[in-house]
Amino acid sequence: MTPKIFGAKIATLRKKKGYTQAKFATKLNLSDKTISKWENGLGYPDVTLLPVIAKLLGVSVDNLLSEQNSGITVAGNLIVDIVANIESYPSMGMQTYIQSYSNAVGGCVSNTSIDLAVIDPLMRVSALGCVGKDDYGRFLISKLESKGIDVSGIRVSPKRQTSFTNVMSHPTGERTFFCFSGANADFSPQDVDVSQLDCKILHVGYILLLDKFDQKDEEYGTAMARFLHSVQKQGVKTSIDVVSSTNKSDYAEKVIPSLPYADYVIFNEIECCNTWGIEPRNADGSINLDNVKTAMEKTLASGVGEKVIVHAKEAGFCLSKDGTFSKMGSLIIPTEQIKGSVGAGDAFCAGCLYGIYNDYTDRQILEFASAAAACSLFEANAVDGMKNKSEILKLTKKYGRLEI
Repeated sequence: MTPKIFGAKIATLRKKKGYTQAKFATKLNLSDKTISKWENGLGYPDVTLLPVIAKLLGVSVDNLLSEQNSGITVAGNLIVDIVANIESYPSMGMQTYIQSYSNAVGGCVSNTSIDLAVIDPLMRVSALGCVGKDDYGRFLISKLESKGIDVSGIRVSPKRQTSFTNVMSHPTGERTFFCFSGANADFSPQDVDVSQLDCKILHVGYILLLDKFDQKDEEYGTAMARFLHSVQKQGVKTSIDVVSSTNKSDYAEKVIPSLPYADYVIFNEIECCNTWGIEPRNADGSINLDNVKTAMEKTLASGVGEKVIVHAKEAGFCLSKDGTFSKMGSLIIPTEQIKGSVGAGDAFCAGCLYGIYNDYTDRQILEFASAAAACSLFEANAVDGMKNKSEILKLTKKYGRLEI
């Protein structure tokens, strides 16, 4: 194990246990400068200290020294959500009232990584992306650090403002998004040192909202596809997510090239079906199960290595490379308990990644992920409703499920 990787592991585990460098150093009868030296990859501790370090960090010595990739890294969009609860959607040129508003973390990286860290506080979670040198950027990094997430891979742009989204949330839970791309437009494959990735799975989101990853590539189709291939060559499993776009022509052009280099694809029924020009819903608004399954089959046939997973408000679906198709109805949460649905897709994604990481069966993945998604309904913002693994498992038994 290289000093840099060992140092990153020490830093991640230390933060998850709630130790500052100074407090950790005191427990080891060392100076905080020594801890800083280790975490910056400038040296190793004496071998006699390893059992003590491992015990303080809540892991075995073997785990501490393991060179096997572990943990999940989430790369892509870092966004501040300015969530406004409105009384109604006005027609063009008309007015409505904002009943309350708040700032919260948003985007794939913020939401998914925090959800994973809450689900399992001992899991190594890292974040990759770009923020501006401003209050919103500091807000995001602070929130991630508070959950013990490794933020050393987040670049601070001196030129771009941090990305934000104005989220208009209707009492029914329906949402409308007004996005400012900001620093996310600066994040590129060149910002990631693939050779230094120390994770079992790298999840990237969102395709269609990462300008430099979505750029055309003569050989691979897109820069994202080339990037994913380089990650796979390092022995890291790849996972992708997509953002819903009103421009349906973008899907085929920017999503399909990445499919042969993705081990897992996790997206919603609209994104999956739009990739293939298929309608996800019937005229009455109900989900078209045949069309969704067809779109999933086309996605898998395009080269996805392991699984295609789709989430909709009614259910979740999984299609594995052996042809096994599974479906699971969503939990029935009483309307009076629902405070919002911001982040439900990212929560579902986090549940899927956790299940995949821990070798759950397809049905177990869908059961766990749907309960994780349900957690997000209990709070107005994207992450505050998430619960730990044991509470999520209890939730699966507390409520009934929709029939699919």
